[in-house]
Order: sequence, then structure tokens, then C-alpha cells
Amino acid sequence: MLMDWQPLLLTLRLAALVTLVLLLIGIPLAGWLALTRSRAKPVVEALLAMPLVLPPSVLGFYLLLAFSPHNALGAWLLQVFGLKLVFSFAGLMVASVLFSLPFMVQPLQAGFETLPTSLIDAAHTLGKGYWTILLRVLLPNARGALLAGSVLAFAHTVGEFGVVLMIGGNIPGVTRVVSIAIYDEVESLNYAAAHGQAAVLVALSFAVVICLYLAKSRRRLKA
Repeated sequence: MLMDWQPLLLTLRLAALVTLVLLLIGIPLAGWLALTRSRAKPVVEALLAMPLVLPPSVLGFYLLLAFSPHNALGAWLLQVFGLKLVFSFAGLMVASVLFSLPFMVQPLQAGFETLPTSLIDAAHTLGKGYWTILLRVLLPNARGALLAGSVLAFAHTVGEFGVVLMIGGNIPGVTRVVSIAIYDEVESLNYAAAHGQAAVLVALSFAVVICLYLAKSRRRLKA
């Protein structure tokens, strides 16, 4: 029996796009958290950490309600932008970005906060603004954290189940990612197909993680 590669390809596409969006969102957010002295910082950090402690189905359920065309937010998105997020690939992307955001932000924030404060103080003394400090001081000196955040966000998106099931359902070619496909095959007692897809996912996940550790080892040797 030939393996259905469509769910895996859809999953890789989703993970790649989500990682790209998370880089655009996570880098400035992590930079702000690392540099700010705002009293709102603990609240923002707690909100970002919620996906780490909430069951994925809970987050998926509330996103499903929020994005439904029968509720205010979903109706507004549909009327103004023509955007239907429930049971769509766009909905999977939004849900995955929210669910994987801490996996990008926390490593970056930790990497930024370990840098010597003298670097940031020197930039402030020279009159550099936030974006200059972020792009020319923090990021070049925290490439390991950037790599770790990207790998974790990508791998976490690949392995999502509860959130993508709740918000995307199981539409072949649209929202049927590999984790959902494996679950379907097991429910149908088609263990051979489930094993084939699961084995590919295990190999892919191992390859992604081993690349991260190899990159860390090379940086240590250069240091």
C-alpha cells in the first residue's frame, strides 16, 4: 500500500510558514521583553506561557469559538477581509502561531538576557534606538538562541494535534495534517499506514533536533 504523502507535505508547509511568521513576531517581542522595565512584563510573559500549561484542546476550543462566523470576531473577519479561519489552512496558521509562540519567544528572550548589559548600554550611549539595538546588537550575538527558537517552533508545529484538530478539522488537502492522518489510520485499524506516516515523522523530528545539537556543538568548538 502506497503511503499518502499529502498530509506530510501539508504539515511541512504549515510548519515552515508558521516558523517564518513567528520569526517576524517573536524577534521584536523577545527583544522588548529582554529590554523593557515595564510593570506589564510579567503579565505579557504569563500570557505567552499559557500555551505551555493549557491543554491544546482548550486553546483550540476557544479559538474555534472566537473565529466562528457566528461570533463577533469571526463575523468581522469574514465581512471586512473575507477571511474564514474555521476549518481552513489560514485558521491552522493563526492557531499554530499562537500555540507555538512561546517556543520561539522564550529561547530568544533568554538568549538576549544573557548578553552583557555593557553592549546594550554602549548602544544607548551612542543614541541608538530599539530597532537598531535589536538588529545590530542583540540578534548578531544571539544566533544560537535564534536557531533554537526556530527549530523548536518548527518541530512543535509539526507535532501539533489538539489545536489543529479543533480549529481545522480533518479536510484532506486543506487541514488534514500528518498528526490527524495518523489518528485517522489508527481509528480505522489501518496500523500499517499509521506506522508508515509515524515513522517518517519520527525520522523528520530526529533530523531536525540532531541538526540543532550539531550546530550547538560546532559553536562550542569555535568558541
